Amino acid sequence: MPNLESLSKLSSWRGKLRGILPILRALAFIMLVIAIARPQETLKEEDIKAEGIDIFLVMDLSSSMLAQDFKPDRLESSKKVAADFVDKREFDRVGLAVFAGEAFTQCPLTTDHRVINEFLAGLQCGILEDGTAIGMGLATAVNRIKESEADSKVVILLTDGVNNAGYVKPITAAEIAREFGVKVYTIGVGSTGKAMAPVSKRADGRYIFGPTRVEIDEELLTKIAEMTGGRYFRATNETNLERIYAEIDKLEKTEIEVTSLKRYSEEFYGFAFMGLLFLILEILLRYTVFRTIP
Repeated sequence: MPNLESLSKLSSWRGKLRGILPILRALAFIMLVIAIARPQETLKEEDIKAEGIDIFLVMDLSSSMLAQDFKPDRLESSKKVAADFVDKREFDRVGLAVFAGEAFTQCPLTTDHRVINEFLAGLQCGILEDGTAIGMGLATAVNRIKESEADSKVVILLTDGVNNAGYVKPITAAEIAREFGVKVYTIGVGSTGKAMAPVSKRADGRYIFGPTRVEIDEELLTKIAEMTGGRYFRATNETNLERIYAEIDKLEKTEIEVTSLKRYSEEFYGFAFMGLLFLILEILLRYTVFRTIP
C-alpha cells in the first residue's frame, strides 16, 4: 500500500466514541469547581430562646488554690467545673478575669466558648504575684462588663482566701458593681479545718506542702453578694462546687430574648464525588479502551 488514503474514510466505534474524553474532563473540572465554591442549602429558619446574659468568671490564682482538699487540687477542680458551666450557656457571652496579688483580664466577653475553655485549661498558679486581691479581681471584671447592653450582667467570683493585696477594696469594687447593675455571685472554695497546701517555695520553683488552716472571709463574700443582689456559696468539695454552678445556671435563666437563626446543610459533597468520578472514568478510558499508539 503506497499510502493510507484508502483508509481515510474507515472508522471504528472506538474512534467515534473517543470524543467523549474531553467532555468527561470538562465535566470533572466543572464539578470540582462547584465543590470548591462550597454550595449550601438553607434548611429552615427557627426561633431559638436565648438568655441574653453576659457572664464574667473571676478565678483566684493564689498559691493556696493548689491545696489538695480537692482532687487533684482546688484550681483544677474549679477549672473543670467552670468549663462545664460555660458549655451549658450556649448563647451567652462569657469573659474571664484572674487575680492573685494583682489582676488582669484573661479573655473579654465572647460567644466563642471554645476560646474561653482554652484559657481556663491554661490557668496556673504562679503567673501572677502571689496574694489574694479580691477587690482587684472584682473591679477588673466590672470594668469589662459595665458597658454591656445585655439584659443581665453577672460576675461569678471564686476564691479560697482572705483579701490581703491590691489597691481596690472589695467593698468599693462591690459598690461599683451595684452602681452599674452587675450582680455578683461569690463562691468560697475549701474544706473545713486544715488542708495540705503550699507553705513555702524551693529554689527550683516547686512548692513545699504542709497542713494549713483553711481561711475564707465568708463575711466579706456574703456582703459583696448581698450588696449586688447575688448570693454567696461555700464549696467544700467538687460535688458541692458542681451543684453551686448548676444553681447559678438555673438562677440566671429568667431573662429571655428570641433570636432567629438559619440552619444550613453542606451540598458540596455530591459535586466533589461526581467530579472525581468523571476524572477517574476519563483516565481509565483514555488508557484502556481508547488507548492510542503513537
